[in-house]
Amino acid sequence: MHDMSDATNNNAVNDAAGDAVYDVVVVGAGAAGLNAALVLARACRRVAVVDAGEPRNAPAAHMQGFLSRDGMSPAALLAVGRAELAAYGVPLIEARVEQIDPGYFVRLAGGPVLRARRVVVATGLRDELPGIPGVRERWGRDVLHCPYCHGYEVRDQPIGVLGTHPGAVEHALLLRQWSADVVFFPHTLEVGEEERERLAARGIRVAEGVIKQLVVDGDRLRGVELAEGQVVPRSAVFVFPRMVPHDALLTGLGCERDRGGGWVITDRSGRTSEFGVWAVGNVADPRAQVVTAAGMGSAAAIAINHDLVQEEIERAVEDRRTADAVSSVSSYSSASLRQTGEAASLMGESRHTH
Repeated sequence: MHDMSDATNNNAVNDAAGDAVYDVVVVGAGAAGLNAALVLARACRRVAVVDAGEPRNAPAAHMQGFLSRDGMSPAALLAVGRAELAAYGVPLIEARVEQIDPGYFVRLAGGPVLRARRVVVATGLRDELPGIPGVRERWGRDVLHCPYCHGYEVRDQPIGVLGTHPGAVEHALLLRQWSADVVFFPHTLEVGEEERERLAARGIRVAEGVIKQLVVDGDRLRGVELAEGQVVPRSAVFVFPRMVPHDALLTGLGCERDRGGGWVITDRSGRTSEFGVWAVGNVADPRAQVVTAAGMGSAAAIAINHDLVQEEIERAVEDRRTADAVSSVSSYSSASLRQTGEAASLMGESRHTH
């Protein structure tokens, strides 16, 4: 049998690359991008979605804290979202966007160029994990990041927090909410006296020493091994990754970043400093959970539709004024011709009389 997925995607690319201009092209098919496309489709806008197929939360088996979707797998949510968009006739193109040129010309890797009046960038971020053996292998399983996403599932269990990020102490202090057995591993992080006092006040133990590796047995995390050989038993470990936004498309368009140079600046609707460009989801906000990202997509879609409506009203007014001006000139010309003809007729009659 032939694999029809490539053929289907090629058809979507060919259809999307027609001569017509899209109202909006959405780059990224996570919760933010899909929800933006859904709201725009329901506003009767011509929309296309392009996605490279690399969701940040792919390692996670479940997502929590999303009303009516609590415990659902991220992959299942995206599959449902894609199906809903398909029902509205929105093409979803599996491709990587290499560049967006002003105008807006959305250039697909090795493929055609899509033309849009507005663009939504929902490309997310990547988590840069520390190079401690075992961290990447267990990421999204029993090596976790967000307490609000996964804390409840490991409540009352022995939890470790790795000191691989300046925010790790605050991370440990927060996680004490979910378990009375929290151990902080400073690793190579310098921890001040005031921070140690706060940890002690919350009943959080500190395990000194450089971390050698995570100990895994039977496909389960068993503990954290220090360089001296001591193994501290833990059933879950939290780590604060370095979050790097996938914002090359935005910076390539000239979108301004914040003073720290880390994140693109947007207003509450996701509008960037560049006309016609919106950024939603984790590419603009590292703290956005799935439910938050979906809301950001909806807010951006509504703002974009209002923006397009305003543009269309202004264009219609301008066209009407132009038409009225042409009609006025035409009427004036006709009147002038009639007056010229009447004058010529009178002159002719005058000559005939004389």
